[in-house]
Amino acid sequence: MTQLRFALAQIDTCVGDLDGNADKIMHYAHLAAHEGAHVVVFPEMTLTGYPIEDLALRRTFRKAAWDKANWLATELEADGLGDLYVAVGTVGTDHASDKPRNRMVVLHDDMVWAGYDKHFLPNYGVFDEFRIFAAGDRTVVLDIDGVRIGVAICEDIWQDGGPVARLADEHIDVLMTMNGSPYEEGKTHTRYDLAVRRAAEVGAPMIYVNQVGGQDDLVFDGGSFVVDRDGTLLERSPMFMEHLGLFDLDTDAEHQTTGDIADLPDPDEEVYTACVLGLKDYMAKNRFSGVCLGLSGGIDSALVAAMAADACGGRNVHGISMPSMYSSIGSKDDAADLAANIGAHYDVQPIEPMFNVYQGQLKLEGVAAENLQARIRGVIVMAYSNSLGLLAVATGNKSELACGYSTIYGDAVGGYAPIKDLLKTRVWELSRWRNRVAAAGVGIGGLRIVGNENGDAGTPLPGGVMIPVSSIEKAPSAELRPGQKDSDSLPEYELLDKVLAAYIEHAHGRADLLADGFDEKTVDTVMRLVDRAEWKRRQYPLGPKVTALAFGRDRRLPVTNAFRE
Repeated sequence: MTQLRFALAQIDTCVGDLDGNADKIMHYAHLAAHEGAHVVVFPEMTLTGYPIEDLALRRTFRKAAWDKANWLATELEADGLGDLYVAVGTVGTDHASDKPRNRMVVLHDDMVWAGYDKHFLPNYGVFDEFRIFAAGDRTVVLDIDGVRIGVAICEDIWQDGGPVARLADEHIDVLMTMNGSPYEEGKTHTRYDLAVRRAAEVGAPMIYVNQVGGQDDLVFDGGSFVVDRDGTLLERSPMFMEHLGLFDLDTDAEHQTTGDIADLPDPDEEVYTACVLGLKDYMAKNRFSGVCLGLSGGIDSALVAAMAADACGGRNVHGISMPSMYSSIGSKDDAADLAANIGAHYDVQPIEPMFNVYQGQLKLEGVAAENLQARIRGVIVMAYSNSLGLLAVATGNKSELACGYSTIYGDAVGGYAPIKDLLKTRVWELSRWRNRVAAAGVGIGGLRIVGNENGDAGTPLPGGVMIPVSSIEKAPSAELRPGQKDSDSLPEYELLDKVLAAYIEHAHGRADLLADGFDEKTVDTVMRLVDRAEWKRRQYPLGPKVTALAFGRDRRLPVTNAFRE
């Protein structure tokens, strides 16, 4: 009988931070050794961070990464961890073509050995690895104390054939995979079903280690796990936080022993947490300690402010009320209440005096006058950002972004857009969820997330309410003219979001939408708005991807496009 303990090191790395990533690898290697692990496996491209995009093409970066891998091997030996097998991801070089490779290496006994290069290089959705990397072409089986370990990297297990199919004939004892799989709703179950198929294919348990944390517009959710050859879930790490999981392999056992299995969050908690982690890591990795945003009293800015408070603490949120002559008393009160609930800095900067100065010279009417209000507000938000060193966050949602229902260089200004991939109806759902858990005791910053692995309940909310109920319940309005409502120019959001989901996420054309049962007027209105707004979307800030198809990397249409249905 041979027993081998594996440690699953689910960590949050930063692209390009070779020193910081190496230090974190060292820390988790020590933790793994302390837990009696023989092998510790890290996520895809651990050392370099992931995805590194065209940074991989820079020879100096590849050399620095390789030097750091050698340093790690030496340091592990010096710290008494030379006997530990440490599987890390990094960038290598195909010396025949001088192209980079997405590589797994094993650090052991003061050496960097057993290199394995990713075979399948994804070229869809958010991925463009086929353009950057050279593909690997050989399988690798590690022999550790008589245990045969087949290895693969992320996309290698998503495609039929290739290295996993070959490993099925290698009589391996376990399949070990490192992954950089970005979050999207529902993907947890998809990964599990895939792992069950691959474990059955090779006739051995499968280890799936995933990255956690935010990287620009991607969020990695962790949720690393192990399945037995018969599909039984043996271990699962929590989502959205760093974690060291343990799996004990017994090569003689018909069925492996079940370990710790973390609960999965409910769908609303999952999406909300993904958005917060995306913002939190974007701030941390770009050296921002606080944010600023306009607080209108509406639901979008309220939800963004709530997310910001959960990401960096209410005291680091600067909310700016910028009322115009059209702003209602209720909206101004809701903005003030929201700021008080989360403990944010709150300033009132009326825009009417500035608007009147512009109007005295420009004499604008209609949409031009409405956009002027939004652009004055954009100037104020960016002034706070520049003067106080704060990250300006945009508050637009996916429904508005789809239809161009925002003002470029106005309410669209900012460096990050936390709800960019949330339809309006989802904004309401998540706002209600955050209030429910606030009432249940989840205070500001109380989410189970990177940096809060111990589950601190956070700062209590006054009355257990985070987002004013009136912000959730009132009819949405930009308040740029008397009595304005979003429904004046858009279908009701319940209908609009259904059409948008079909048109954008499922690529249904006009005939398809009509066959779906939508009326002709609504279909033509929505298609016209979406098609005209591509130029605006190209200029919108980054925001976390949480759906299967987000604007930006997932959906790229020509700005100049004469095709109409």
